[in-house]
Amino acid sequence: MARRLISPCQGSGLLNAGFLGVFSSHHYHRLPLSSSHRSSQLKNCYLPNLRKEVSHWTRPATPSLSLYSARLASKRTTCSIATEPPPSTTEEPEMDLPKEIFLKEYKKPDYLFDSVNLEFQLGEDKTIVTSKIAVSPGTEGTSSPLTLHGRDLKLLSIKVNGKDLKVSEDYMVDSRHLTVSRPPGGTFNLEIVTEIYPQLNTSLEGLYKSTGNFCTQCEAEGFRKITYFQDRPDVMATYTCRIEADKTLYPVLLSNGNLIEQGDLEGGKHYALWEDPFKKPSYLFALVAGQLDCREDSFTTCSGRKVTLRIWTPGQDLAKTAHAMYSLKAAMKWDEEVFGLEYDLDLFNIVVVPDFNMGAMENKSLNIFQSRLVLASPETATDGDYAAILGVVGHEYFHNWTGNRVTCRDWFQLTLKEGLTVFRDQEFSSDLGCRTVKRIADVSKLRTYQFPQDAGPMAHPIRPHSWTIFIPGAEVVRMYKTMFGASGFRKGMDLYFQRHDGQAVTCEDFYAAIQEVPPTPGQPVKEPMFIPIAVGLVDSTGKDMPLTSIYSDGMLQSLTSDGQPVFTTVLQFNKKEEEFIFNNIPEKPVPSLLRGYSAPVRLDSDLTESDLFFLLANDSDEFNRLLSVSCFKSSSLLLEIFNLRILAFLRWEAGQVLSRKLMLSLVADFQQQKTLALNPKFVDGLRSILRNTSLDKEFIAKAITLPGQGEIMDMMPVADPDAVHAVRTFIKKELALQLKDDLLSTVTNNRSSEAYTFNHDSMARRALKNTCLAYLASLNEPDTTELAFIEYKSATNMTEQFAALAALSQNPGQVRDDTLLDFYNKWQHDYLVVSKWFALQATSDIPGNVANVQKLLGHPAFDMRNPNKVYSLIGGFCGSPVNFHAKDGSGYKFLGEVVLQLDKINPQVASRMVSAFSRWRRYDESRQALAKAQLEMIVSANGLSENVYEIASKSLAA
Repeated sequence: MARRLISPCQGSGLLNAGFLGVFSSHHYHRLPLSSSHRSSQLKNCYLPNLRKEVSHWTRPATPSLSLYSARLASKRTTCSIATEPPPSTTEEPEMDLPKEIFLKEYKKPDYLFDSVNLEFQLGEDKTIVTSKIAVSPGTEGTSSPLTLHGRDLKLLSIKVNGKDLKVSEDYMVDSRHLTVSRPPGGTFNLEIVTEIYPQLNTSLEGLYKSTGNFCTQCEAEGFRKITYFQDRPDVMATYTCRIEADKTLYPVLLSNGNLIEQGDLEGGKHYALWEDPFKKPSYLFALVAGQLDCREDSFTTCSGRKVTLRIWTPGQDLAKTAHAMYSLKAAMKWDEEVFGLEYDLDLFNIVVVPDFNMGAMENKSLNIFQSRLVLASPETATDGDYAAILGVVGHEYFHNWTGNRVTCRDWFQLTLKEGLTVFRDQEFSSDLGCRTVKRIADVSKLRTYQFPQDAGPMAHPIRPHSWTIFIPGAEVVRMYKTMFGASGFRKGMDLYFQRHDGQAVTCEDFYAAIQEVPPTPGQPVKEPMFIPIAVGLVDSTGKDMPLTSIYSDGMLQSLTSDGQPVFTTVLQFNKKEEEFIFNNIPEKPVPSLLRGYSAPVRLDSDLTESDLFFLLANDSDEFNRLLSVSCFKSSSLLLEIFNLRILAFLRWEAGQVLSRKLMLSLVADFQQQKTLALNPKFVDGLRSILRNTSLDKEFIAKAITLPGQGEIMDMMPVADPDAVHAVRTFIKKELALQLKDDLLSTVTNNRSSEAYTFNHDSMARRALKNTCLAYLASLNEPDTTELAFIEYKSATNMTEQFAALAALSQNPGQVRDDTLLDFYNKWQHDYLVVSKWFALQATSDIPGNVANVQKLLGHPAFDMRNPNKVYSLIGGFCGSPVNFHAKDGSGYKFLGEVVLQLDKINPQVASRMVSAFSRWRRYDESRQALAKAQLEMIVSANGLSENVYEIASKSLAA
């Protein structure tokens, strides 16, 4: 008997948005709250054959503004972060209106830089930078002026071929550019000397000082704060860097490449000379100088070369770098085995910095990391921290080829390096851990951070302000792997590196290399809009049906493999609507859709609630089984799936679908003041999962976790944070009450006296135990509170201690207050643990929490200049919908005031915070008015930075 599947295919914003999709900092890790992670002006990304659309970014003649500025004000004032002594006048410069730059207007640079020799004289009051550049014409015979970028620089001298240039006559300089009016024909040497003030640079871009050490961050446009330069990614050159500094204050001098020479100088100074033989753009330049100790190890490459590995950190933290070193060596081995990519230098350095805007930066051979993504010990770091370190260390190392050796031509192509590298680090973490759980975690990030942004004014095909922004791009790369097969994809990658090593390229270049792979059997032509949908059919007993053949588009195709039937097949969608007829199907099946991944699509299905409960109980694809418990509209199932090749993902999603449907229904009841009641089938479904000993324990933990409040609000016509919070709290407590015995036994059975180990089985055990403990503590009953307190006191590792603290902190009262104080007193000496303490309190849903967060701003351990503390406390507060969106507007007022304070210190971090306002129109009229008032207050402030003004003005204009 034949069974027919007819499906209209609708690509999500991901496919239609362009190659590698969309944005949100993995690197999640690159933190999820900003629009200016890489370049606040980036607007769009482009891939032929996926979307033909004009792409543009906003670049003003001077500072960057949104187009909304033309409607809001004709003139504004801007603020420059203090990186040099203040000028004699107090008059603030006027901002020009923005100039729109389109991708189609891209123009190759008029001049190329062949080699760059840098000299740094690091001082306590100022730093002198000398750059010597070998310049050649980009086009033979060019006579164009040479325009260089520069910000907050004091120009001391400029020479061409050894001759001093005269201002006005030979060159012009303004607040953003230095232009050499008439460069000589052919090749020539350019020498520029500048004076900068790293000790005053609180923006943490360019060269700055952090806890007494010098450090750089140059992506996307930080190098122009060091010296005048063509600060664009398609200008690639070889670099040498000579660093001079006081030997006592700065005994360690690091830069890119290999150490060529070092020695002592007069006056207690010393120097180091570094050389990077591989061409790179300026955004990959790095320098570190300070008092640091290192953990040293080595790695022998597949060709037999020995590479020295060093992780640099303040001496007191050295013991916490062991896991990061393990992660680095594992990443190097994995990249050789899976992609055939070998490290290319003799030395690889990682430096730990407490003050860093991003999670980490892939500078060639000198990676710089925010402390929390390197430092770990069982006593101070959670399982999540350990997993993040593994993934991020791998990610930054993988950039050596996908990003460094082959880089992006312009910032429109940013996702080319980031999406591709995220795909690689996801595969790496999956191979070293549990693929099922990793895929679920990645999709959860998309729903938590990406989906809300895509529905707001900051929606773009790509928006580089945090790591999860690049996960959709990774999913499209994964789709290419599905389309071309593992072998074909690897051949395409090999061709990509062979063809473009040492180049700055585009998304088109990557696609061209992949599509030149020989076609797979049965598909002679690779269709650019091909969307692969993996499908299985489940019979009434819950078993997969064998699939023998399928009829589509006038052709009958055999589905057997080596003469044996298959149980999952990939349907090829090339049109708006496709029809597939399965032959030899003896009974009506329940389709299991999007198995093992398929594509980043949004799929509407007519699966009933009974079908979903059936899949939850029976689907061999675990993700699909869980899919049965989160988002119905009428009887229609909304599946938002992004490249999920592992079976358990769809099973998980089935559970999430039912959960979302249930929560939305109860929200409607709550708004109508009806009595809330929990569907017994839902409780029984979670009970059966909790008792299923054959399932992975971490999978169970994720399966019994309810969708977040933000996810549910995104599905409502008008978001109601109070109703959603009330309903989620009700369901959590009701589940805890009805499943109490099962939850108690699960906690008991998953205790362990063994020493902490970072492996999947141990992590899964702790995850399940901690999830059950949180449910029990939500009851706020004496026995469950005592249980959580015992777990807190007896814990021998941070994972279990912090989980118990979080469980206790759900309920306001003396126990909560006393335990939080005890935790701080124990860990006040460790700034990373204190950041966790800040975050736990900031994200709390206890009533009126804004007052507590305001009080914590004055805590002696909080520092507004430290991005990690800001993300933990202020960013954490924005993650509590019921408090940030408080009816009285107190949350909005708090954030508005903090953004203006923070903007004067670090505009990039401030812009991440202000983005929490971006979806203010999703709420009721009263909340809209309160949020709008704060946005108007922000954009009207004198001295506002370009970063914050762009986000705030776009949010208002939405």
